This record gives sequence, structure tokens and C-alpha cells, in this order.
Amino acid sequence: MKSNGNYDWKISTIGGVTRIRITSGEDIAHLDELDQKLWTVLSCPVNGLEMPQKTLSLIDSDHDGKIHVGEVVASAKWLTSVLKNPDSLVAGGDSLGLDDFNEDNEQGRTLLSCARQILQTAGLDKTSVSIAEAESYLDLVSKRPFNGDGVVVPASAGDDEELKQTIADIVATQGGVEDRSGEAGVDKDKLDAFYAAVSDHVAWLDSGRKDADGIFPYGDDTVAALACVEALKAKIDDYFLRCKLAQFNADPAGLNVAPERIGQIATKNLSDCVGEIAEYPIANVSADRTLDLTQGINPVWTGEVDRFRSLVLNGEGSLTEEKWLSVQDKFTAYRAWLAAKKGGSVEPLGEARLRAVLAAGRKDAIAELIASDKALEESVANVESVSKLLILHRDFYTFLRNFVTFDDFYSAVDGSTKAIFQAGTLYIDQRSTDLCIKVADMGKQGDIAGLSGMFILYCACESKVKKETMNIAAILTEGQIANLRVGQNAVFYDRQGNEWDAVVTKIISNPISVAQAFMSPYRKFADTLSERMKKSLADKENKVMGDMTGKAGSINVPAAEGTEAAKTAAKPPFDITKISILVAAFGMAFSCVTLALKALFKPWYTILLVLAALVVCISGPSMLITWIKLRKRNLGPILNANGWAINSKILVNSRFGSYFTHLVRLPKIKVEDPLSDKTPLWKKILLWLAFIVVVAGAAWLICPADKRPFCSKPEAEVAVDSTAAAEPAEGVADLPAEGVAAEPSESAGQVSSEGAEQVSAEAAL
Repeated sequence: MKSNGNYDWKISTIGGVTRIRITSGEDIAHLDELDQKLWTVLSCPVNGLEMPQKTLSLIDSDHDGKIHVGEVVASAKWLTSVLKNPDSLVAGGDSLGLDDFNEDNEQGRTLLSCARQILQTAGLDKTSVSIAEAESYLDLVSKRPFNGDGVVVPASAGDDEELKQTIADIVATQGGVEDRSGEAGVDKDKLDAFYAAVSDHVAWLDSGRKDADGIFPYGDDTVAALACVEALKAKIDDYFLRCKLAQFNADPAGLNVAPERIGQIATKNLSDCVGEIAEYPIANVSADRTLDLTQGINPVWTGEVDRFRSLVLNGEGSLTEEKWLSVQDKFTAYRAWLAAKKGGSVEPLGEARLRAVLAAGRKDAIAELIASDKALEESVANVESVSKLLILHRDFYTFLRNFVTFDDFYSAVDGSTKAIFQAGTLYIDQRSTDLCIKVADMGKQGDIAGLSGMFILYCACESKVKKETMNIAAILTEGQIANLRVGQNAVFYDRQGNEWDAVVTKIISNPISVAQAFMSPYRKFADTLSERMKKSLADKENKVMGDMTGKAGSINVPAAEGTEAAKTAAKPPFDITKISILVAAFGMAFSCVTLALKALFKPWYTILLVLAALVVCISGPSMLITWIKLRKRNLGPILNANGWAINSKILVNSRFGSYFTHLVRLPKIKVEDPLSDKTPLWKKILLWLAFIVVVAGAAWLICPADKRPFCSKPEAEVAVDSTAAAEPAEGVADLPAEGVAAEPSESAGQVSSEGAEQVSAEAAL
């Protein structure tokens, strides 16, 4: 099949859907020609998959947490260009021969040279390079002071202590950039930002000193004075506003602290009520609108008031509103100067250190270190590319089998492989299921996963060893579901064999098998009937208990033993009439039912046909619907809810689904249970006799009357010639006169009796 080009793709039907097959390096090289509509997956998450995280991160070139078709195609084109034989991608492996590099490609030659350098540095005389060797060399390079990432750390400065300290100051004030070694360092942007901030802040400090008298009204104490004013501003503003309101109100006492409020805390430990006392006014209102700072001050605020007097008022003991406003005006220039502050990020270093940094002038020296580190970028990048090539050489084909096609998933029939989204195995209710998927967002699962048509157990898993938790969706495809419930405990084993405690948190119920669908209507009917019976019995029990409680006092006390009344109450008279009526009614009912069954089920196999028809009518629709649903079970919605962009159906029919769930298999041996209930021999004999009687009775009823055993057969009927019956026989006298009774013949009497029986049967029916 051709798609978006001239390449002839091979196709196959897997899981009920026609898919493209990727079986060779040539197929991988032409992935850019494959119509995107034919890809099974359009994107998948980087996290939560059973594949090395580094492999997925290397394919995710834009590092957005998702792998898209374009990124897969780019990886395929790069791999097939630097490898001499792309078919080696299908074989995989964690090592690559030096002769596998494509020397006809420029980057292939560069990577080959880097691979040889890796082997030479490690002192290895080999013709192949492995992932472990490349990673070891890359780790060695990363720990060097200069490792090609354009980031320098204090160790990069060698023995220059001033340079080390400056780099440390930059990291402390501007934030560090992670070096390849993992240590925080400085790059060109952080260096420029630091020296700009130092220059700006020193210039701002100098501008304040040029007009020190106007900007610092209290000299070196200006900062402390402003802090004191800010601490008291709200309370003093509140005091003067209360004084104004007191002039407006004839009774100013209500503006002070109410005695009731003080009375509420008077019995308490006042040290525990500091917060409440601080909310009281700073002082009682004054008629002359002057705040006396020496007495009558709220005790919580006396310390701040004393500092205010010392720093701002030069010891004055009172404060008017005009004086208070003039004090605040003194800080106007200082506030404006603070608002114009620049380079605040370096202020914690202190003015002395900032001026020392500018005087040292080591910016150019740090810039040279960064440039030296950056010069090694290409060589280190080549080492990273060799490592990337080796990792993708090992894992890329496996990824394609789970992205372009779902070959690994549909290979579960032989148990050789598992899809990368299969997280492990859940054991619950005497079965295990291998179709378990890590769940990233339970909210999305509730909205979409129900469309899959699968029976899903959502479990919260916790590992006491790893100190981790996760959620999984376990899909059951075999076994009974009656014992499964929310809150049930289970055990989950991940792909590495680690054990997790699992608890069922949610169940999405869907059919598992046609056999269960056969019994489903009866089970639902039985459940409904059981619930109604329980409810009815509970209602009756409540009613009886209520009646007994209500009428307990009205119960008559029985007569004393031995009295005439006691004898009468204990021995009711025997009524033979009632017994006779019951026996007669039972006999009539039995006769009617017997005759009805005989007429209805004739011939005998009619009852089997009726039972079969009833079963088909009851279970048939459920089985048909289940059969259709099982053929349409789709894993796609579950994966979609987990962050995948599925582009095709992922069908899991009955036959394929059976490979994922494994039921318990016990050996076929007979072992006597010492705790089982023992049935006495006489009960067994009675049960067998009852069974024989029922079978014999049914056979007797079904058998025609003239063939029943143990019954007298009717006498043979005398054949009568129709012509002879028409004319009286010779010598036979005329009919007797009116009023004279004729003797009934024996045959006539017999016919009459049988006719009467027939009439009685018809009447009973």
C-alpha cells in the first residue's frame, strides 16, 4: 500500500483493525511518507510508561511532556541517516559496532570520531561502544569545571578567591543556573544582570547622599524613625478622628473603651489577652484634641510611643494633630527616594561589598571563564549524541511497536511482550490481570473510560518500601464479578516486581462474558426479590414489634392451671368438618392440575420445548447484547483519558481478552473436607426415594391412559355395523311404550360412565 509517496507499505490486520507493519529499517526510514491518518497513536505522554524515562525524553525534543508524530519522524530520520544499516534498529541492543556508523554522512563521521575518543579515554581496545561506556564518559565530562554548557561554578575560578566569591554572590542574589554537574552556577545573562544591579544600586545610594539633609530628616535614624511612625500611624489617626467625633457627639464617653469589654477580660490572665487589648484605642479622647504621650496610653502601645517620642519628637510629651501631620510630611522626600530604588536584588550584600565588587572589576574575568566553557559545547554535544544514538538504537523500534502500531499489545497472546502502558499485574478474587494502566488523572477517567465497554477496577496503590502512591485502572476480562466491591483489598506487582498494597476505589461495570450474561437476568431477579423480601420482612418486624409494644399492657393473663377456663383455652374442640373440607379441596385442586398438565404437555416433550423457549426469551436478549458489546470493547477511551491521542480502535474481543485475566486452576483431585456437613444415610435414602417418586409420577402423568402401568385396561369395544344399526335386527320388538323403562345394556352403561368422566374432566378444566 502506498501513502503520501511511492513507498510500498506492508499491512496486516491486528486486533480487528487494518494497520501498517514496521518490520525493517527501510520502513523506519520512510516514516515521513506514512499518512498520519494511518498512525495508531498521534501523541502519548512521556511519564507513566514502562520504558526508560531518558529514552522518552530524548524523543520529546521540545520537552513539553508529550511525544508527537513529528518528533517520532525526526528521530527516525536522524537515526537512519547516521547508521550504515538501519535494520540494526529492529534488532536493537545496547551496543553498536564502530563499523555501523555511516561515514558517508557528516554527522555520522563526527559521532564515529567521538565514539573512538570514548573508548580511548576509557583505555579500551574494542570495535564497539556501549551505552554504559558512553554514559560513563559523559559523567566524567560533566564533573569537569568546564563542561561545555556555558555555565561556570565557583570551582571554575581555580585558586582566585575573589572570583569564587563574586560567582557565589551572583548565585545568591540573581539565582543560579544548573550546571551539567548539577551544581548551581552563572551564565552570561546572570553575570550581566548582577553587575547592572550593583551599578544601579550604588548610583541610587549616591543620589541619596547628595541631598542628605532633605532626604534623611533624622540623619542615620531616619529608617528607624519612619518604621516607628508607620507602626503608630493607624492608632494615632484613629485617636484624632475619635476626638473630632467627640466634638460632634454630645456624649463622647461612648468613643472610649466600654467598661463591659474590660470586664469580660478582667477575670482572665491578661497576658493572654494582649491581642484584644491592642485593638482598644491608644488613649481616651481629649476635649482639646491633644494626645498625652506620658500617661493614659494603652499599655500594649507604650513601648512604641516611647520610641516615637525619643526618635521623632525629641522627648516631647504631647502630640497635636497638626504636629502629627508635619511629622509625616518630613518623610515625603525620603519616601520618594525609596520608591526610586534600583538594584534591590543585590541590596542584601551591603553597601561595602557592592562597592568592593565594582572596585575589583572582575566581570570580564568571569565572562572569559564562561566563554572557555562554551567553547567545549560542540565536543560535549557530540558525546551526548553518541549516548542518544546508543539509547535510541536499543529502544526506538520497541517504541514504534507501541506508537505507529500496537504490535506489542497484540503480542500478549504468547506472553512474550507487554505494551509500554501495561504497568504490572493485579491479584484479586482468585484471579490476576495483566491489563493494568497507571492513571494520571482520575477525573478524566470518570468522564471517558466508561465508553470503553470494559469492566474496570480503579485501585489506589501504596508501596511502603518505595514510599510512593499511584492509581491504576485494572481491566478484568474473565471470571465472576459478584464478590468485587469498592473498598476491597488486593495486591499489585509492578513490572519490576515491587509489591504494592491496592484498594478498590471505583468500579465501572460492563459485561465480561456471554456465560455471565446467561445468568444475569436470573441473578438480577433474585437480587431484586431478595431485597424486596428483606424490606418486607423488616417492615413486618417493625410493625409487629410496634404492636407488641403498644398492646403489652392489654394482654389478658391466662387462667390458673387446673381451672375450667384453662382447660377450655388449652383444648379447643375438634372440628372434623374443617378437616374434611380441606382434604376435599386439596383433592379437587390436585385433580384439576393433573388434568391441565396432561392436556397442556401432550406429547411429553412439549414441556422441554416450553422450558427452552422460556430460557431463550429471558436470557437470549442479554446474551446477544453482551456478545455485541464484547466484540466492541475498546481500550482507546481509557488511554485517551490517560493522556494518549489514540487514532484508531484498540479492540479487545472475548478471545483476545482472555489472555489478560488468569483464573485460579486447581488440580482435579477428590479431597475429603473434615469440616463439611455430613448427611445421614437415612436422609440420603429418603431424598432418593422422593426423587424416584417424582420422576415416576411425572412419567405416569405423561403416559397415555391406555398404556399406564398398574391400571385396569378398558374392555374391548364391540364393533357395530353402521348399516345394522340403521335397521332393527330381525326378531327385535318395537320400542317400548311411553312410560315403560327399557333395560340399559351393559355397553350402554359403560359408555355413559365414560361420558360422565369426560364431562367431569372438562368441567374441572
